Amino acid sequence: MNFLAHALLAGDADADRVGGVIGDFVKGPLPAGLPPPLAAGVALHRAIDGFADRHPAFIASRARIGPARRRFGGVLVDLFYDHLLARDWDTHCREPLAAYAARVYAALAAHAAELPPGARETAGRMRDGDWLTSYRSAAAVGRAIDRMSVYRIRRANPLAGGIEEFLADAGGFATDFAAFLPDALAFAEDWRRSRSAGARE
Repeated sequence: MNFLAHALLAGDADADRVGGVIGDFVKGPLPAGLPPPLAAGVALHRAIDGFADRHPAFIASRARIGPARRRFGGVLVDLFYDHLLARDWDTHCREPLAAYAARVYAALAAHAAELPPGARETAGRMRDGDWLTSYRSAAAVGRAIDRMSVYRIRRANPLAGGIEEFLADAGGFATDFAAFLPDALAFAEDWRRSRSAGARE
């Protein structure tokens, strides 16, 4: 999952949402220097990633990626799913996407001092470029993939131009995502409920 999907799956608590968005910037065992609420959000992020990797629809989406980019299929599918979520946001959430994105940016800003440097810098660029609402556009997602190929993956990689993988089978990816999202939402809710129950024991 990428930023928007992780924010949605994290639920309503700001700490979980922030932890979900920054999860890829936190390495090693938790709490990794984070306050416990943010570390719990990162733990949820990691659990969701593990769930996605095992889900048949996500596996099917990775298989739709051509051989030249299949090694990075998970990265591409994460971004394609953010596009599909943003594009059809009104079918999933009552709150307008622009308002939801503003709340995510505000939560990231409120926790900025607690974030790892890379996450803090990315959160600022995310807000300034309004990445979350921009994902409605396949062209914007394409630009995000091209940036990632240069700035986030240091070794040589074939990601540039990766949006063509989505455009070649947009309907197939949409079918996969429609099967995946309800299961992911249920998984995340159950995970949060189990965590709350454990905290009360």
